Amino acid sequence: MTSTAHSRRSFLRSPWVVPIAVTSAVAVSLISAPLFASGDANDLPDITAEQLMNQVLDAEPTAMSGTVVHTARLGLPDMLFTEATGADPISLLGGSSTIRVWTDGEQRSRAALLGTMSEYSVVTDGAEMWTYSSSDDEAVHYSVSDADLARLEAMSDEARAEALKRQGELPTPQEAATEALTKVEEFSTVRVDAQSTVAGREVYQLIVTPDTDETLVKRVVLSIDGETKVPLRVQTWSTQDDTAPAVEVSFTDVDFSMPAESVFDFKAPASATEREVVVPVPEKDGTMAGSDVQHEMPVVTGTGWGTVVEFKDLDIAALLAKDPASMTGTTDRIIGSEEAQKMLEEFVPEHSAGMGLELGALYDQLTTEVPEGRLLSTTLLSILATDDGRVLVGAVPAETLRTMA
Repeated sequence: MTSTAHSRRSFLRSPWVVPIAVTSAVAVSLISAPLFASGDANDLPDITAEQLMNQVLDAEPTAMSGTVVHTARLGLPDMLFTEATGADPISLLGGSSTIRVWTDGEQRSRAALLGTMSEYSVVTDGAEMWTYSSSDDEAVHYSVSDADLARLEAMSDEARAEALKRQGELPTPQEAATEALTKVEEFSTVRVDAQSTVAGREVYQLIVTPDTDETLVKRVVLSIDGETKVPLRVQTWSTQDDTAPAVEVSFTDVDFSMPAESVFDFKAPASATEREVVVPVPEKDGTMAGSDVQHEMPVVTGTGWGTVVEFKDLDIAALLAKDPASMTGTTDRIIGSEEAQKMLEEFVPEHSAGMGLELGALYDQLTTEVPEGRLLSTTLLSILATDDGRVLVGAVPAETLRTMA
């Protein structure tokens, strides 16, 4: 294996590599433009867009900690999310949220979403993950079986990173940048803008612009630390609003020293309710261990920024009612085992505890009735739930999904 391939795989297996809804729905790619960063603001060396992109992808994961502010301006009513009385991942859909993060650069990380008087924490250590919600006073330990653990050890770095993607993790600039820089073919142009400063550190700015007008994404601006090549801020701008980024994930302070060992030791409060969840790892053919049921992939239409993903046989009402078993047509094919079915139940969040709103009522308020079904339209993402059980998702205008339905 070449050193470049090893480094890029190290970047991909960072503890913070998880999908973001807006960027994971599209294949983000890159054509480098031979523009140089200006040295007017900082003293960083000049660099081409292609060189900067390669340095980011080739950089080894590094130990670090800091404070991240996540701000969403998706055109949704912020009041729905500011009603939350506790720290809850659903609050990331509107307004600003503060997240404290720590990583050893390898297998261990910790992230804490901070509320006014509460906290939602996620601690990872290789194949294990713990979550704790102070609002519910509940701790959940996610792990894999010994057999699955052996299979994980035998996987390539990329396959292992894919298998260990978890819905419960919290967004950081690193994982947002990963979505924008690991698919690098033909759907975007990229240039280096004037140097700037983020969290007190000199940064390069890489601007990725879609080569199509079929998307809601206007541009993505990545601020890259000049020394470590770690992404410190990612701003995604919408075609619907050029006054401010639709989504911004940015460090406000950062420290590149190794966090204390105690940070990664998870200990639930004595009062907390504790649960154990064994998470199945899919086989290469999409089945779960011990199952002959095949994994039916969603239908993907289009390419690049205009990609639309269609899921079939989804019962939205049942999902909102926390009844995954009602998704018999989809769950059995996608999950493929009773253990995985239980895992799905664990991952369906109990947001109503901190929201003051039932999920069904929230769904009704966020969506609009259209002839095809129910439509959720934001500045960066459109979701159409049709009356016949399909869900279409894409970073595309709502009319695109309605036409496809």
